[in-house]
Amino acid sequence: MSINTNDYIDRLLKNMNLIKPEDIPNIELYMDQVTTFMENHLGRLKRADDDKVLTKTMINNYAKNELLPSPEKKKYSKDHVLLLTFIYYFKSFLTIGDIKTLTCELSEKYFKSDKKPALSNIYSELLKCFPNIMDGFKRDIINAGGLAGKCMENADSSDEYLEKLFFISLLGIDVYMKKQLIEEMIDEMEKEQLSKAEALKAAAKKSGDKEKKEAVKTEKTTKNEKAVR
Repeated sequence: MSINTNDYIDRLLKNMNLIKPEDIPNIELYMDQVTTFMENHLGRLKRADDDKVLTKTMINNYAKNELLPSPEKKKYSKDHVLLLTFIYYFKSFLTIGDIKTLTCELSEKYFKSDKKPALSNIYSELLKCFPNIMDGFKRDIINAGGLAGKCMENADSSDEYLEKLFFISLLGIDVYMKKQLIEEMIDEMEKEQLSKAEALKAAAKKSGDKEKKEAVKTEKTTKNEKAVR
């Protein structure tokens, strides 16, 4: 087999520079400082040198689409940076709508909240799982490489292009199936969120109707008392 899977794995892991909560300044940052921070820490993950990890336009769009809470006095907190990190990774395989569905409760419940666990703790727990995920990733890559080699033997070919096609296709099946699973789970989350929103709306309407009835009742009572006088 001509494809060196270990070489690909080494290169990917070398460029994988995960942001740790302790890397993020505890002081609030202006937008330029946020984009610079993200570029410095995630720049090696870019596909092309002229790509941008994060831009002002992106941040504004995230806020506009309610993926990110608005800054306070144009300054972004540590929790803002953590949410932007989540968004950065999710946007490589999810739509903006799906990211909103996935992270809206994260923002509502844990963004700059006294509620436990803190957003930084949630992020830290995910980072702790990273080595185990990478071990599985390595096994999957090596397995796909071995299967691609068998495909080449069965096809009785030595065409390097064909070998890469087999390898990429086998990797793609795994990506495709995981993406299908993720999208199905997000669709379920969206239905649950819509159901909760409708229940709250119905409760608010019921409460409003009750208040109106009480107001009408009070008004009638007042009129009757005046009539008696």
